[in-house]
Amino acid sequence: MEVLEAIKNRRSVRSYATRPIPPDVFARLRQALRYAPSACNYQPWHFVLVTDEQLRGKVAQASAGQHWMADAPVIVAACCLPEQAYPNMGGTVNSGAVDVAIALDHLTLAAVAEGLGTCWIGAFDEGQVKRVLGIPATVRLVALTPLGYPASPDLNHPVDESRRKPQAEIFSSNRYGSM
Repeated sequence: MEVLEAIKNRRSVRSYATRPIPPDVFARLRQALRYAPSACNYQPWHFVLVTDEQLRGKVAQASAGQHWMADAPVIVAACCLPEQAYPNMGGTVNSGAVDVAIALDHLTLAAVAEGLGTCWIGAFDEGQVKRVLGIPATVRLVALTPLGYPASPDLNHPVDESRRKPQAEIFSSNRYGSM
């Protein structure tokens, strides 16, 4: 699948089949995370791949009770190691959360190319999820995503152009606000 096709076909999947992810596919998805770019190539991340059914249930409960997440065979907890990140992105910001977000986005696109679904989860109680998964206090949980085959195959269709902002509203040429 071409990258732009994967981008257009990516959806937030909230219903998963019980079908397991084959080991070779899971290995390619881990590589998508591993090969993602990061500021200064510091790779300030750690990904907890939650496959245990009981732990998935506890993570889902700590994610605003979004129990459907636990139906996926894997929940990825995307963590940032702030002390290992580039400290001055833009002169002021630690790059860790951005670096992790880039890696997680690589995963979401690789998943589409493999016929799998994901759903970016930002509604979670960081402290609770960290306790459930044994994530150290110095590590930041940036986002979660379930990972698995969509329960309905008709979820993989191109983006509805009518639901996207017009290009004139989101792009400028050379200077902000000018076309």
